Parts: sequence; structure tokens; C-alpha cells
Amino acid sequence: MAETNLREFLSSDTLLLALILFVGIAGSGVARWGLGQLGLNTLGQIVFVMGYGGMVFVLWYGWIRPLNITGPQ
Repeated sequence: MAETNLREFLSSDTLLLALILFVGIAGSGVARWGLGQLGLNTLGQIVFVMGYGGMVFVLWYGWIRPLNITGPQ
């Protein structure tokens, strides 16, 4: 097995991925909670769906779409 140190594991791509996941899940959830506390439940739901959906789109566009996945020939 190849040895991986912490600096290699925490490359800029890994940190960016973690940041996108954190903001997309926790950030939109906290925004939804805050808007719900203010009585703006519908707006909170829209913010959560757009934040979570935006995160999924960014992950697909940045990491999954460029992969050349093909079956056997």
C-alpha cells in the first residue's frame, strides 16, 4: 500500500470538496433554520433546496462530469 501523509491528503482539491460539502449541507441547513425562526418557512425551504441542489450541481460539474467513464469495448 502506498503511504499518504496528511499534507498530500489535504490537498487543495480535498479542502475545496470539503468546503463545498459543508456549505451545501450545513450552510443551507442553518440558513433554512434561521429563516424558519423568523417565520419565513417557504423562503427557508427554497433556500435549502437551492443550496443543496447547487452543491450537487457543482460537485457533478467539477468532479464527476470530466471523468471519462466508458464500458468495455
